[in-house]
Amino acid sequence: MQYRRAKTPGATYFFTVVTFRRREILCEPDNRVLLRAAFNAMKTRHPFTMDAFVLLPDHLHCIWTLPPGDMDYSMRWNGIKRHLSLYCSDTYKTAPSASQKRKRAQTIWQPRFWEHQIRNDWDYEKHCDYIHWNPVKHGLVARIRDWPYSSFHRFVRLGIYSLDWAGVSDAMVEKGYGE
Repeated sequence: MQYRRAKTPGATYFFTVVTFRRREILCEPDNRVLLRAAFNAMKTRHPFTMDAFVLLPDHLHCIWTLPPGDMDYSMRWNGIKRHLSLYCSDTYKTAPSASQKRKRAQTIWQPRFWEHQIRNDWDYEKHCDYIHWNPVKHGLVARIRDWPYSSFHRFVRLGIYSLDWAGVSDAMVEKGYGE
């Protein structure tokens, strides 16, 4: 099956990447280290800017800006997901189905990812807000500043958000941003 994806060189994209069967394994210390290494290795080989990021137990959201002339985010995600799949402990992997065995598929990630090309400054701002609000939305913390695996803290240092920033409006959540 061919998926229709936005392919604009040098564009900015919002992504959602989810674990296989939504297993809550991403915030485990070893997996956080592996993910950081995967992102750093990929950024060294195929540069991109990580504009915003949040890591949750069973998924992550981020915004990337690709270099001018480059539109291959799929190759980057393939490498990042492959790195964690290869090097994470077997305790985080589930037994593959017969179909997965035939396809040599792994059981750390869902097979694909969700992407949205950022259209303008308003869209960028709302997706950054969505990313940083996500730990509160999922009931992981009561205050955004209490979630450690997020670019929220960088946004505070840069003066984009205040430490007590409240997040997105109910109307935005109802519109389904980011999911």
